[in-house]
Amino acid sequence: MNDQEFDGTNSRRNFLKNSAITAAGFTILPRYVMGGKGFIAPSDKLVVAGIGVGGKGESDIANFYKSGKAEIGFLCDVDDRRAANSIKKFPKAKYYHDWREMLDKESKNFDAVSVSTPDHNHAVQTLAAMQLGKHVYVQKPLTHDIYEARILTQAANKYKVVTQMGNQGASGDGVRKLMEWYDAGLIGDVHTVYCWTDRPVWPQGIQWPTVNADIPKELKWDLWLGTAPYKDYIEKLVPFNWRGWWDYGTGALGDMGCHLIEPAFRVLGLQYATDVQASVGTVYVDEFKRGYFPESCPPSSHVTLNFPKTSKTQGPIKLHWMDGGIQPERPEELEANEVFGDGGNGALFIGTKGKMMCGTYGANPKLIPTSRTEQANVKPTIARVPNGDAGHYAQWVEASIAGHGKKELSSPFEIAGPLTEALLMANLAIRAHDIRKPRETGNGYVYPGRNIKLLWDNNQMKVTNFEAVNQFVKRQYREGYHLNL
Repeated sequence: MNDQEFDGTNSRRNFLKNSAITAAGFTILPRYVMGGKGFIAPSDKLVVAGIGVGGKGESDIANFYKSGKAEIGFLCDVDDRRAANSIKKFPKAKYYHDWREMLDKESKNFDAVSVSTPDHNHAVQTLAAMQLGKHVYVQKPLTHDIYEARILTQAANKYKVVTQMGNQGASGDGVRKLMEWYDAGLIGDVHTVYCWTDRPVWPQGIQWPTVNADIPKELKWDLWLGTAPYKDYIEKLVPFNWRGWWDYGTGALGDMGCHLIEPAFRVLGLQYATDVQASVGTVYVDEFKRGYFPESCPPSSHVTLNFPKTSKTQGPIKLHWMDGGIQPERPEELEANEVFGDGGNGALFIGTKGKMMCGTYGANPKLIPTSRTEQANVKPTIARVPNGDAGHYAQWVEASIAGHGKKELSSPFEIAGPLTEALLMANLAIRAHDIRKPRETGNGYVYPGRNIKLLWDNNQMKVTNFEAVNQFVKRQYREGYHLNL
């Protein structure tokens, strides 16, 4: 058998046979016989089922396989074009179009599920797997809505499965170095953080196309829509431009927020914000009239989130998010030609005794002025994850084999859930502009709203001073889809 091919029956049979020979008086039974849902026989390889196996999903399952401790047993995708490479690479993995059918028919034959689908389907697919006792790896952002993030965080505790979100920078050395510098007091007490990105690199701030297109024969359009309202197919939505539409994506925040805001959460111990406000960029349908396109994320935004004092800060923290090419003012201590962040993206920490910055994924951390970086003499105190980005995948595989609570993870749902909620709260403030009634003026301009501060009740999971925006905290699923813990 090719080492990239999967034969679950033979794999288990050989393992059980060898174990019986070497362990006198001790018999290891199949996990679904002895251990119930989610049980994994010691030393066995993790059998993974992938939901969404093209694009990022393709690289996800390839990285699990590269860990040397995982087999790719099942593949599921709604687009045969996107799945083609994974099908070719893992020819013995059984292929499905409908994830529900795969979970229903094959649940006894795999241990874990990788979810790499558009944002709007993450939660239902992930929760269904967790309720079967399957360990889950979910691409960022964890969910589309705040309610979904809270449910998955609770589900991880309830079902005792191993969880990891796919923000691989959480396993990088960079964020750990930032934590060590901060804990050593090199920049004093941080009170302000800036995070920025050059995303979106897909269309945003546009009208939904009025011309429909033929559905490609390889695409199961209704399955792709999943929880979202039914709409006719349009060109170029699949496989990438869905990110700019609220029905499916979460904009630049969903794409990059988990990579750029995560260092602040880890360094400062952030959890849940208390309030949020935003200003957004506008587009013009002609030279005299602003566009009003509430179905689409805006072309740019600047969001301010306030967090309460944590065990690692002396007071509250103000976190700024900027996208669409907007960046904060360069620190005066940064020389004129030095790169700020990594150029298009970055995070800046401002403390009472200094500043530090990093690029995407927390990479290439530097103290400011950068001459301080080489002078810093702080011994590593936080264990590193081997093999960089690949280590993020291997870490989850090994933790899943060991079982819930046995090994440390970089982005389990207890961390990824609150982080995801923060960026989705930022999106609430952005969407508050869209749901205020447009106002026509004499010169033809349309003003889609004004900047207000949204006050957040974390226990009730609702905005207390602008009821209309709460419709986006928990959206209405299309008939046939549910999220019941």
